[in-house]
Amino acid sequence: MDKFDQQILTLLRKDARLSVAAIAREVNLSRSAVSDRIRQLESCGVIQGYHAQIAAPSQPVKAFLELFYGESRCEQYAERMRAIPEIKRCSGISGETDMLVYIEAATMERLIEIRAIIENYPKMQRVKTHVVMKEWNF
Repeated sequence: MDKFDQQILTLLRKDARLSVAAIAREVNLSRSAVSDRIRQLESCGVIQGYHAQIAAPSQPVKAFLELFYGESRCEQYAERMRAIPEIKRCSGISGETDMLVYIEAATMERLIEIRAIIENYPKMQRVKTHVVMKEWNF
């Protein structure tokens, strides 16, 4: 392998869809010379294939927040949360927890931001976070 082969490989690593003509212009060789070199690199196993790099599908971070605030504020808090698009559902519930909030955020950072917003609501005593690790649909 010489410097031309190295240059060709560098260009193909950056963009495997580059045309032979574009590579030839970059390395200052004829199209036929570049085609021959690529064929040789393929036949001797240096180039083993061409692949598409596909971004992993991003999954939302899902979580439930337990809200503790002591006095009846469900409607007031629910109205504030309506402005946060990642909040999909909130329920006033019985028991020690006053409200259960379901969130689907794009990132963990965004989930943390939403939690901080809710923690700063007036008279909010405590927020407990439960991140969804696995789900089953029935």
